[in-house]
Amino acid sequence: MIQRFIELGEGYADIYELLELAEANRGRLQHMMAFHTIVKDRPVTSLALVMKPTEQGKFQAIYISREGVPNPNITPNQRYSLFESKAESLGKVIIQMDVKPSTLFPENALYYQHLIAILRLNHYILPLQ
Repeated sequence: MIQRFIELGEGYADIYELLELAEANRGRLQHMMAFHTIVKDRPVTSLALVMKPTEQGKFQAIYISREGVPNPNITPNQRYSLFESKAESLGKVIIQMDVKPSTLFPENALYYQHLIAILRLNHYILPLQ
């Protein structure tokens, strides 16, 4: 099984794209997630959609808007509220977790491998097969 993060940008337009992906793929949507961290003394959140694996090819996409939203537990904001509203309308609970910032990793690919390991260990995605 291939599990891969697909990164969108960090702005408002990217959050809207993430919300549209959730709506358009409601049948494939497995989890909606919020990864909280601190980057340059700023509490921020990455919003992500975990899709169910495809039947053929066994590809599992995880769409993410990385570290572009203020942490809603500290600073309530409209971007997170939109994500929360979409989760409610789709009958999903946002899974929240604190993670290391991507800036600690020399490459984004290593950061995403780290997140995949966390998701596997917590049984949010299937283990390595």
